Amino acid sequence: MRSSVGDGNRVFAARGLTKVYATGSVLVEALRGVDLDLFAGELVLLLGPSGSGKSTLLNILGGLDRPTAGEVRFRDHDLTQLDDAALTAFRRDHIGFVFQFYNLIPSLTAEENVALVSEIAPRPMPPTEALALVGLAERRHHFPSQLSGGEQQRVAVARAIAKRPEILLCDEPTGALDSRTGIVVLAAIEAANRELGTTTVVITHNAAIAAMGDRVVRFHDGRVADVATNPSRRPAAELIW
Repeated sequence: MRSSVGDGNRVFAARGLTKVYATGSVLVEALRGVDLDLFAGELVLLLGPSGSGKSTLLNILGGLDRPTAGEVRFRDHDLTQLDDAALTAFRRDHIGFVFQFYNLIPSLTAEENVALVSEIAPRPMPPTEALALVGLAERRHHFPSQLSGGEQQRVAVARAIAKRPEILLCDEPTGALDSRTGIVVLAAIEAANRELGTTTVVITHNAAIAAMGDRVVRFHDGRVADVATNPSRRPAAELIW
């Protein structure tokens, strides 16, 4: 789903975001004055090497961390002014997360893992529907140990989208997978973006994935080095890396 880019469709507006971590007596600048807008329904790739600031930005957008300086607005709300309880509610009601490692509960089936999220969301889809969207309807009664790595990651995608989040934030979702399996996982993320209209951000260090996005934001040394718009999106199934 390609968004109509304009102020009325802006979901996130980050301005001057800076994040400094203290490691002993050493200060590490993870973000150095980042400005970035994200728009409704688009799929954006954050591309860059490890340590360039991508994950730090994602954590701030998702309400998992706070900037040292700067502002990030979600629609009309300044996230930097919210207390911990309000940030928790923001994450619960609006954000879905997919990380490199699946974080599934081993003693629960795929369906039960997804249900954990749908039970606390204000407008969830049935777990079986979420699993069907990622192509795992027939595996819903399997435990994580009975699933491949790619299947486990697709369960993690289903878990993230089961609450119908406005925003889906994916941090290196294919980082632990081979290329063939990774493409299947990316296709699942692509389907969520297309079918649900979820604004989707995918972090990767793999430039070959960039073609599947509406826009590609390249990071270097804590800064946005370049923002490019793809003339068209290449389906995940056609990616080669």
